[in-house]
Amino acid sequence: MTDQDITKTEILNKVYTADDHEQLMQAYQAWASEYDSDLVDRFGYVAHVTSAKALDQALGGNHDAIILDAGSGTGLVGEELVKLGYQTVDGLDYSQDMLDQAQAKQIYRALLQADMTQPLPMADDTYDAVVCTGTFTYGHITGEAFAELIRVTRPGGMIVFTVREGAYEEYGYRAKMLELEVAGAWELVSFYDTPYQLEEGNTCKMCTYRVTKAQPG
Repeated sequence: MTDQDITKTEILNKVYTADDHEQLMQAYQAWASEYDSDLVDRFGYVAHVTSAKALDQALGGNHDAIILDAGSGTGLVGEELVKLGYQTVDGLDYSQDMLDQAQAKQIYRALLQADMTQPLPMADDTYDAVVCTGTFTYGHITGEAFAELIRVTRPGGMIVFTVREGAYEEYGYRAKMLELEVAGAWELVSFYDTPYQLEEGNTCKMCTYRVTKAQPG
């Protein structure tokens, strides 16, 4: 059986049941070349479009904003941001194979290979906004990564991200989001359910926060 022949269930199982980052990277390495067509055409993925629109709304159409696409993968969100008129977007992902696919699209100012479970390789207050789509889900990055997204976003900047419906409470995202609100690290701007994959009929939480201080705590 070739990579092209594997079923939808097999693809998602490889990604969502990875025991560690090494297994996750291997899963994405095998999937990278078919990722866009599988996700959008086969699975009916739409979160990249709605995330870009949510960020555009949060920024009030400020096309001069400097944006980090965290967990950028092959650049699906970046493509949508460019369509909306944003020109200064950096991408960050754990999988170099996914970044290679994004590089071929020539839409990012810079692409960085980095582990979002570790401190990010950029200074405090670097970005006007961060978007993170499809990363806060089963078997990926925990809510501990929120603090780093806040750190690299300037005070008053915006953070837009999705959380898969089934993982929202079970994986501790809700608790961490509320903890950072109470700490004064960010304030909630909007929060709503939106389609994630049309073919599967599943949803995600679309979350928009305004950063109120660069470093929580």
